[in-house]
Amino acid sequence: MLGLIDYGAGNLASVRKALAAVGADVFTPERPHDLDRAAGIIIPGVGHFAATRAIEAEWRRAILAAVGRGIPLLGICLGLQYLFDGSDEAPGVAGLGLLQGRCTPLPPTVKVPHVGWNDLRLERPSALLDGIADGTQVYFTHSYAAPVTAATVAWAEHGARFTAAVERERVFGVQFHPEKSGDAGLRVLRSFVQLTNSPSHQATKC
Repeated sequence: MLGLIDYGAGNLASVRKALAAVGADVFTPERPHDLDRAAGIIIPGVGHFAATRAIEAEWRRAILAAVGRGIPLLGICLGLQYLFDGSDEAPGVAGLGLLQGRCTPLPPTVKVPHVGWNDLRLERPSALLDGIADGTQVYFTHSYAAPVTAATVAWAEHGARFTAAVERERVFGVQFHPEKSGDAGLRVLRSFVQLTNSPSHQATKC
């Protein structure tokens, strides 16, 4: 069962529909301790980084505790940016700090927001992107982006390179919208669902 975090900044209906298409069971936790029964957690989101302020301290602690137990976490779009230390879009709002670095605006030399299909360039092997070919087109919509770091498994370019997908231990994220990226996006979501049932996850829970 996947816990889909609702903090008022994501199109949960589209994400739920895509997860149903890959056979995932999903619930929306009403209280932080509801995450205790989640086999995986997804933080979606669109819009301004300040929206993540709605994820209050008790929720942050519950999410971080789950990650500490080895529960896989997937951030989508704004959810990926929230995995980092923070964003220049809302300097006073902290991210989860699971990945080092800050999100910055896309260059003013290109059209912003970056909306539409773009090539996904693979940086290194990734369980989340298993079966995704280099150059696969996926759908983006964003004005800020995370830096390319050691956690980056794929990048894209819009005026400059930016992180398109991250993976570090049981922490995953995609800047693009898998729920809008056709078969490739469904493959990514299917891989995440499989990761929540992987032996390493089960071993961590015991």
